[in-house]
Amino acid sequence: MKNSLQRPWLACLMAGVALGASTAAMAASDRAFVPMGTADAVDIIDLGRQEVISTVTDTINTHGSALTPDGQQLILGSLTPQQPGSEIARPEGVTEDEHAAHHGDASTASMEEASTGLLYVADTATSRIIRTLEVPGPVHHVLVTQDGRHAVSTHPTGGGISVVSLESGQVIASVPTGPNPNYLVQHDKGSILVSNAGNGTISEVDPLHWFVRRNMRVGGGPEHMVLSKDGDRLYVNDNTGGRTLALNLPTGSVAEEYEIGTAPHGIDLSPDGQRLYATSQGDNRIVRISLKDGTRHSAELSPAPYHLAVAPTDGRVLVTSRVEPHLWIVDPDSLEVLQTVELGGIGHQISLEPSGSR
Repeated sequence: MKNSLQRPWLACLMAGVALGASTAAMAASDRAFVPMGTADAVDIIDLGRQEVISTVTDTINTHGSALTPDGQQLILGSLTPQQPGSEIARPEGVTEDEHAAHHGDASTASMEEASTGLLYVADTATSRIIRTLEVPGPVHHVLVTQDGRHAVSTHPTGGGISVVSLESGQVIASVPTGPNPNYLVQHDKGSILVSNAGNGTISEVDPLHWFVRRNMRVGGGPEHMVLSKDGDRLYVNDNTGGRTLALNLPTGSVAEEYEIGTAPHGIDLSPDGQRLYATSQGDNRIVRISLKDGTRHSAELSPAPYHLAVAPTDGRVLVTSRVEPHLWIVDPDSLEVLQTVELGGIGHQISLEPSGSR
């Protein structure tokens, strides 16, 4: 009788262990992709093992990165200017015919530009570059549209964004937004939002016809951004003002301001959307804001915390350094460093693998 009474309890225990193991295995499959600028490579980090497991090579000064919705391809943007019409290197293992078919049609880019730029397409399963596309200017940050059809790039020296069809490899649109366009996010309703650091505005771009619907004045030097979970607010780091601005998108006006510190840069939200995380490069701090009541917590993170992303599975905060080849994995509650991952260079725009993409 005793044994029979214990069996349901034992079955529950074993089910719990199995569930825990399954959850751990799922978390262990998460990967972060970190372009490393002038190191001319991209490190791939297994967040379960908390270590670099692979590196994408054959890139030039990549700063921007974005994954396709299925996680199968990584789009990388080079910040180094190229001469218009210059020959694009053929990736290893790609035939001449394949290369000619997939590197894109540079004739659609503006020929008035003094220089062009490059987008690389990497296969995330093999960590190899499979396509190289020419765009009208050096690329800072990158976004892949929610439908997976287009790669959108900011061109800080060109005053706008470009749009590349990932099917044809051709530049299909160039949209002027404002001086020194910096970062991009896409609203669930489709609109693409671009921060223009040179004139303190946010441009809302129509992704069907590729024109600016409206410009919203926020002031300062708007750079990195993240959207609220309901899509009503856009949180924007003001690099010159040391603050994060909460922009009410329906009205286009600034609703709240949060103190971050000198030269804020990276920004993201917790998985539940209730906490905002940002870095202050000048103060060597990571900052957490409770969006419910505005409570601010911070912790030292040195030197120069830079780009930031929050892991969607467990809320751990990933932060790179602007001066050292480090990526810190930070506890979201205590803001203590859980692990320091050594990179091959200075980490820039972090891309996180979509849940269940593998």
